[in-house]
Amino acid sequence: MTYKGYTAIVTYDERDHIFHGHLTDTFDDVYFEGASVQALERAFHEAVDDYLTYCEETGRKPTKAFSGRLNVRMDVDLHRKAHVAAKRKGVSLNRLITEALSREIE
Repeated sequence: MTYKGYTAIVTYDERDHIFHGHLTDTFDDVYFEGASVQALERAFHEAVDDYLTYCEETGRKPTKAFSGRLNVRMDVDLHRKAHVAAKRKGVSLNRLITEALSREIE
């Protein structure tokens, strides 16, 4: 689910028959729930709107967790192989990793 640039991850609680959601692209804890898909979507929109209103009223800048920078830790041998592969392709290691990640998530 996305709304106003925010994304939610939703789970379903079989025991209580309710959907639970939370925003994934902010460092702040923003949660919502609904008993139906329609109720969940309304609650999601309200949660985002409430969060943005709260930030505006308190003078806080709404946070989003992504800067475009990622520190990746990997096995030393994999690091070496990735470096060599990037050199062979004539691209930076960053570019090689970005392209590989893009292919993986598409």
